[in-house]
Amino acid sequence: MGKTKIMRGSAALLIGSALSLGTATPAHAAVKKYSNCVKLNQDYHHGVGKPGARDKTSGKQVTNFTRNKKVYDLNKKARDRDKDGIACEKR
Repeated sequence: MGKTKIMRGSAALLIGSALSLGTATPAHAAVKKYSNCVKLNQDYHHGVGKPGARDKTSGKQVTNFTRNKKVYDLNKKARDRDKDGIACEKR
């Protein structure tokens, strides 16, 4: 009986460790302010916007930007020139 408890505990520890070792993606990365759009686009390839934002353009809209209100709020002042709720959007 003692061996079974140890094995179950070890299995739970291995599963928990494997889940916690995942790599950080932009959505899970620390919120930071970027000095320019080139640097922001290195982490968020199509820009970052607040949920519900729509690209203002006369052409094809960018719809595959990352939705992250915290990152957008920290970068919106200098990075969202057209005030559409998306900073540094690009296709």
